Amino acid sequence: MIATILLQAAGGGSPYQTIITFGLIALVFYFFMIRPQTKKAKDQKKFVSELKKGDKVVTTAGLHGRIAEVSDTTFVLETEGGHKLRHNKSAISLEESRVLNNPPATK
Repeated sequence: MIATILLQAAGGGSPYQTIITFGLIALVFYFFMIRPQTKKAKDQKKFVSELKKGDKVVTTAGLHGRIAEVSDTTFVLETEGGHKLRHNKSAISLEESRVLNNPPATK
């Protein structure tokens, strides 16, 4: 009985059908996983490159402050108490910084 089931399951479909199925799976991965991730990385890179002194930002660690100084790969964050902290530009959270600068409209 088991041998009969295994023989039926291994039955032959066209090799073209298998190729088309794997091709469709690859397209789904590209459009739903890879493409949005590259778009998000591109937006993050653009946001970080446009930073200037005085911008309000939030780091990935949750620190809120204004940018006091910007260099090639780092920035100095000035917090409320007047403390200055140096961070890498990659530590800026795009989503949280956008929410900080553009608060959602209340109804």
